[in-house]
Amino acid sequence: MAKTGISIDIPGFGRREIRTLLTDYTGTLSRGGRVAPDVRERLVRLADLVDIHVVTADTFGLAAKELQAVPHEHCRLQGDCHDRQKRDYGRKLGLEHCAVFGNGNNDRLLLQAAKESGGIAVAVDNGEGCAVEAILNSHIFITGAANALDLLLEPRGCKATLRS
Repeated sequence: MAKTGISIDIPGFGRREIRTLLTDYTGTLSRGGRVAPDVRERLVRLADLVDIHVVTADTFGLAAKELQAVPHEHCRLQGDCHDRQKRDYGRKLGLEHCAVFGNGNNDRLLLQAAKESGGIAVAVDNGEGCAVEAILNSHIFITGAANALDLLLEPRGCKATLRS
C-alpha cells in the first residue's frame, strides 16, 4: 500500500508534496542521544504518511536503539565531510519531495539543497542548540522535535508560518 504523503498548499510559497522526512538525529530528534516518548509517538504516526530517513553521525551511539519502534531507513555516517554526505544522501532521495530537519553545521548543505530544490527545510533546536548556518539555510526555525513533527502532522501550522 502506497503512503498518502502530505500535501501543503502555501499561498505565495507554493504547493509542496512531501513524500519523505529526511532528518538528522542528534540534537534534532534527540537530546543527549535520547528520544522523548512524545517524539517517538509522532514519528510512528508520521511513518504511516511518509517514508522516514534518519542520516546521522550518531554522536551518542543510541539512534538505532532509540528508533527501534519507528519504521525508518537509517544511515550512520562514517569518516569526514558529513555535511556533503548528508546533502548527497538527500539528493539521491529527491529533495523536491522532502521535508528536511537538522540543527547542526553539518546539516546546512542538506537544508540549503532542500530549500533550493522545492522541499521544506526546517532548522530544529531540540535543546542542544542550532547552528546559525543551519538556521540561515532553512525556511523555518522551530524549537522542539515534537513541534517540528507537528508541522507535518498538522500542516496548517506550516502553512501559517510560510505564507506571504
